[in-house]
Amino acid sequence: MAAAQGRLSDGAGGMDEPKGTEEEARHTGNTAPPAFAAAVEALRAARLRPQIEVEATRAPQRLAPYAYALEAAVVDGDDDLADGRLVLLHDPAGHDAWRGTFRLVTLVRADLEPEMAADPLLPDVCWSWLTGALQARGLTYGEPSGTVTRASSHYFGGLSERPSASQIEIRASWTPREGLGGVPDTATHLASWCDLLAQVAGLPPAAPGDASIVTLPQRRGPQSR
Repeated sequence: MAAAQGRLSDGAGGMDEPKGTEEEARHTGNTAPPAFAAAVEALRAARLRPQIEVEATRAPQRLAPYAYALEAAVVDGDDDLADGRLVLLHDPAGHDAWRGTFRLVTLVRADLEPEMAADPLLPDVCWSWLTGALQARGLTYGEPSGTVTRASSHYFGGLSERPSASQIEIRASWTPREGLGGVPDTATHLASWCDLLAQVAGLPPAAPGDASIVTLPQRRGPQSR
């Protein structure tokens, strides 16, 4: 799997490197608050469409007292059509900027066709894909923030034979509504995030009750493709 590289923001001005510890998840053992442990377990048990490969990765260090991270790629044969990272943050004391005790932070990237990259409405459309994915699954959330960035690369000299390339990058964070026991519905938030990845990659929507959806395998560490 191609890991999504880059720096993540918690939506409150904090920044951290993508892989900041020697563990897949921090504080997910016996010392973790019950709400955080339950939220992480729901992520591990989520059922996702098979075109999206998801695995745990190292969590950021300084964004919150407790963190758990996943990385994903939309795969077609040997090609990764899109990739991203999703980080679950938890601060039992609450966070003023989050207006809650949990926060989800994401980075999503995909290559673009030149015609799509030139569309002036593309950033607005991509942001609507994120909010639409959450709303389509009936999720309630607050304090959304983020950026949509498109970048183009043009090659010269010894690289001049390479075609120009364009990429879209979505960075966002939002506060999931906490349910029974203060636990957010992280499994559905993960499914919505995978809907966003699939849409960015150009996959058709998954049909409700799709029998091809499988349980997220439990793998350790990112795999190189």
